[in-house]
Amino acid sequence: MPPEDVTGLLVRFAGELRAAGVAVGSGDVLVYCSSLSTLDPSDMVDLYWAGRATLVNRYDDIARYDEVFRRFFLGAEGPADDLVLMLRASAQAQGALAIPSTEPGEAGQEDDAMLGWMASDVEALKHKSFAACTPEELAALRRIMARMRLTPPRRRTRRTAPARSGIRPDPRRTVRESMRMHGEPAQLYWRRRKVRLRPLILILDISGSMADYSRSLLQFAYSAKRSAGRVEVFCFGTRLTRVTGAMECRRPDQALERAARAAFDWDGGTRIGDSLDAFVRGWAHRGLCRGGIVVVCSDGLDRGDPAVLAAAMERLSRLCHRLVWLNPHKGEDPHFRPSTLGMMIAAPHIDLLLSGHDLASLERLATLLPGLN
Repeated sequence: MPPEDVTGLLVRFAGELRAAGVAVGSGDVLVYCSSLSTLDPSDMVDLYWAGRATLVNRYDDIARYDEVFRRFFLGAEGPADDLVLMLRASAQAQGALAIPSTEPGEAGQEDDAMLGWMASDVEALKHKSFAACTPEELAALRRIMARMRLTPPRRRTRRTAPARSGIRPDPRRTVRESMRMHGEPAQLYWRRRKVRLRPLILILDISGSMADYSRSLLQFAYSAKRSAGRVEVFCFGTRLTRVTGAMECRRPDQALERAARAAFDWDGGTRIGDSLDAFVRGWAHRGLCRGGIVVVCSDGLDRGDPAVLAAAMERLSRLCHRLVWLNPHKGEDPHFRPSTLGMMIAAPHIDLLLSGHDLASLERLATLLPGLN
């Protein structure tokens, strides 16, 4: 749908709100349209909350806004049929949309049933392998991953900071407060050790054998980069390429395109040992992964020298705090045993082995990360 058609549709929606008794000014409509220019007008969540934040000025108007929004965008008939199709397809990628129900009745029950169906459909999509997804389903999964938030584990540093309680007293603050009180005994002050995020390093296999998963894993890396501070992203096929700078974009599609241009060996051969050895020699020894979490995403199909891979994995496991490996071939099998030569060599040095073949496994990694202390 052209941008001018979307703008006209939003203006008609504002007119429906005015007809329902909601006080909507021309300036509010302009702010609504401009806010959606930086968001996604085909995203039902963005569409609802952008209008809720810009077009509703009184608490009493929220119920009317919800009613008009349901009728205008979720109704079976109306002037927005083309956009409704896009919105419903987008809603399937968002899970249950939290639009509060204002009036109980058949319409509210139908909306609840539709939103429940969308939530169950999204849950099934999360457990579907990336290799079996259609392009439309992959686009929906990428929209979900764009909203994922990763929290790397924290570690205590040697530096300390003032605290309300603790086991380490703060003599400077205690004496200073006592002198301020002319020598009278003051309360005892404490200090605690500072806490900071551990570095998170993602090393992604973009070779031909990982073609069904590499783009989705790169989208996951983009979400990690956007949500956490100290995140580094590397790609490798026949050689290692740092794509952290390419991922620093607001739009995920543009970030993935820049990363694909930076890694010239996309969908090529695989040299895991040489790539990890290059990472250890060029980056890890500089302190990049000291005390950090290294996540390697690969199927273990290596065409290089096994001795190089064994040496690189041994050195990498000593330099980092935890070494995590995502192998899409693991799937949901709890009794998975490595069958490729590369995985058998790497297995003794891996702290945690996950699948990474679907969104549910990536969400599990995001859940486990804060506990890898």
